[in-house]
Amino acid sequence: MKKYPIAKPYIKIKKEWKRLTFSGDLRNTLMPTNSIYKKDVSGETVMAGGITMPVFAKVGDTLMIPDFAKEEKYVLEVLRSGVLSIGSKVEAFEKKFANFVGTKYACAVSSGTAGLHLVMIGAGIGPGDEVITSPFSFVASANSILYMGAKPVFADIDPVTYNMDPVKIEKKITKKTKAILVVHIFGQAADMVPIMKLAKKYNLKIIEDACESLGATHKGKKVGTFGESSVFAFYPNKQITTGEGGMIVTNDKKLDKLFRSLRNQGRSENMQWLDHERLGYNYRMDELSAAVGLAQIENIDFLLRERKRVAEFYNKFLSPYQDLLQVPEIADFNTHTWFVYVVLLKNKNRDEIIRQLANKGVATKPYLPSIHLFSFYKELFGYKEGDFPVSENVSNRGLALPFYIGLKESDIKYICEKLVKILSNG
Repeated sequence: MKKYPIAKPYIKIKKEWKRLTFSGDLRNTLMPTNSIYKKDVSGETVMAGGITMPVFAKVGDTLMIPDFAKEEKYVLEVLRSGVLSIGSKVEAFEKKFANFVGTKYACAVSSGTAGLHLVMIGAGIGPGDEVITSPFSFVASANSILYMGAKPVFADIDPVTYNMDPVKIEKKITKKTKAILVVHIFGQAADMVPIMKLAKKYNLKIIEDACESLGATHKGKKVGTFGESSVFAFYPNKQITTGEGGMIVTNDKKLDKLFRSLRNQGRSENMQWLDHERLGYNYRMDELSAAVGLAQIENIDFLLRERKRVAEFYNKFLSPYQDLLQVPEIADFNTHTWFVYVVLLKNKNRDEIIRQLANKGVATKPYLPSIHLFSFYKELFGYKEGDFPVSENVSNRGLALPFYIGLKESDIKYICEKLVKILSNG
């Protein structure tokens, strides 16, 4: 029985052969290689190894050389360079990422969580402050506020996008409110126009947690370009991956310099390890991770297009069954980049459905639990069931289906047929 995991990264490592025809006198020519060269017709191996070696070929010879995916190529370049940290791949990844998002600066860090911590420092959040954010998110968004000794104040979500409801945000603003941490959930942008108006009206800073929504837009403007600083993450189930890693983007040069210092133990520009100008952290991204990220951001259009294709097949097979479940909706003026594909079940035992699907080889997961009902948050702030009913409703009914590049239409049809049959018989 074929098995469908809930998610997996897309990193192409397949080796393909491409033609190399010699058109000049290339006898004893030095050719770099990390695998095998073979003659096109006979398949005879003419060289092998992992170093630069001479190729003995005459005019007209055609060889097939290995064409590795960029991820493998760039990682091998790092390994051969001997520079595994603070090198050219991080710098190249940052530049191309900033160019894609549309910001002046991008600062690579070790995780999205690390990035959220640093942007809180950059925003000047401290003890006694309040930051409004979503209860429907991965816990790192709210935790980053607690890191600063500040209080996360939750505002309930919109039932369509699962992002914060701007009307409910305004009701949470107090004299202690210093910022709004906007979470763009599941690959879809929050309703940023009214949120930006609230920030201006009450003189609040906007910080974006765009960890799940790389490439998503609201009214033609990409997430990550609304706030003073924004954070993306590259865990293996994200739109692009570095294994572990994150990126802070901003248009503020001073903030970018601060983030670069903070990620590197508090060193300033051109400072060596002999001195540090502030309290900092070891939040650097290594060169190997950046090499993978660079290859992935260079392939971002394909990656987003393929995720959209998978989502469209799910919509095709599940939309006729709205009496059994609710498929994801895209708000007006938004584009969606599909971090996950989550349906809301109607009046069914979700745990039993998960069990039955697992027996059919289909991995599914409840997605996401509401942060305010974690034991730690209930103990710290006294939250209880019913405090944020829309978030709780989505948390109680949400089911994430297998979602990753490589799923074929036939795979998705199989998954949907099994789900619908179980729901229909329930």
